[in-house]
Amino acid sequence: MDKIITITENISFTMTDSILELSYLIASVLFIVGLKMLSNPESARRGNTYAAIGMVLAIITTILFHKQDGQPIGNIGYILVAIVIGTIVGWTIAMKVKMTAMPQLVSLFNGMGGASAALISLMEFPHISAALVAEHGMMNGHVLAILLGLVIGSVSFAGSMIAFGKLDGRIGDIRSPLMRYINIGLLVIVVGFIVYIMTLGSVKIDEITYLIYILLAIALVYGIAFVMPIGGADMPVVISLLNSFTGVAAAMGGFLYNNQAMLTGGILVGSAGTILTVLMCNAMNRSLLNVIIGAFGGGGAAMVHEEGNIREITLSDAAVLLNYSQKVVIVPGYGLAVAQAQHICHDLDKLLESKGVEVKYAIHPVAGRMPGHMNVLLAEADVPYEKLIESEHINPDLPNTDVVVVIGANDVVNPAAQDDPSSPIYGMPIVNARAAKNIIVMKRGMGKGYAAIENYLFFNDKTRMLFGNAKDTLQALVAEIKEL
Repeated sequence: MDKIITITENISFTMTDSILELSYLIASVLFIVGLKMLSNPESARRGNTYAAIGMVLAIITTILFHKQDGQPIGNIGYILVAIVIGTIVGWTIAMKVKMTAMPQLVSLFNGMGGASAALISLMEFPHISAALVAEHGMMNGHVLAILLGLVIGSVSFAGSMIAFGKLDGRIGDIRSPLMRYINIGLLVIVVGFIVYIMTLGSVKIDEITYLIYILLAIALVYGIAFVMPIGGADMPVVISLLNSFTGVAAAMGGFLYNNQAMLTGGILVGSAGTILTVLMCNAMNRSLLNVIIGAFGGGGAAMVHEEGNIREITLSDAAVLLNYSQKVVIVPGYGLAVAQAQHICHDLDKLLESKGVEVKYAIHPVAGRMPGHMNVLLAEADVPYEKLIESEHINPDLPNTDVVVVIGANDVVNPAAQDDPSSPIYGMPIVNARAAKNIIVMKRGMGKGYAAIENYLFFNDKTRMLFGNAKDTLQALVAEIKEL
């Protein structure tokens, strides 16, 4: 009878283990399919839902079927309460956040992911197998995964919190040449400390647990120092880089727990974030190495420029100019998001198209405060995806464009990026708005952009300024065109 019971238990354990592994496989497939669908605004919402279903499946099956040394997961009540609280808080924040604050929300949520990965490492370090250390010393993959998860997760958390503060205007930049050397020094210390711990040989884990907290502190300081010098128009790059850090840190947790769903999710986030970082670096004409050591950012003195005169345009003149154009290109920026004017902007382009005008949108990769900010903003207003043209593809058409309408954009159309070697944005590819036959710039005033430098485009002979809140101005402009 005992033998039958043992066989039954083994069969049950095998079935349970198989169900768990199958659920992880399904979850991983849902992650991959969801990520693929995020590449198109028309399928992005569905893709996000698929990925969320995959995560829910992985969580439920882990709670029900995961066993450690033959024992099921404990404290399920606490886990469920934490899930409910987290769901309510996350849902409430996401529903209330404004589109202009979306970058801050991304930084905050990304930081929480990094913190979670770091906490996993903190909890797992004291429980490293004594037998494993006795046989292989500290030089093994399990220890390396713990240390990397701790460091990368801590850097992601600390850096994301600083990024949140910068985007929210609560933290300023530290502009000092010394920061380059401080960051390089901290990075060397972090790497050296990891090497030191892994070369300790056969030791008692409880006697060296304090080392993990020292490493945590150094990593947090590096995360803060690495983001502090970064400012101006470079923040989208650091957001995508920190996002990739969180993915890599989560993947380390997947290695520790042999959890395929966690591993796949971390790898997808890490690789996608890295690819996006490289694309952002190319868009900003920065090197990835400079991002890592925190050696770039806004600021810096630009050469003296003879500004010239500002020329304004009336609503009626702007309406006539747009109404009788053949090709119009709209360049959206952060000001459009601040004014929540994306819907009325879409109304304008539909009105112009009804009058036979071809309207497209020039989307700069780093317009706004995070990668894809303008794409998300305009997708919310149901602007067709095919009308959103990346700057490098639309620039050749601008000389044949009758009017470029710049709405709340600044640095991404600034000719200083091409003309002024002393400018902090010099070398950055821009939407070459000045190549168009006519330029209308909608702004509330003559304030500078996120890079805090003067925009030479405003003084161009072909530029006309249309001052006012973007939403109110666009509404008035639509009314004027309808009366023509």
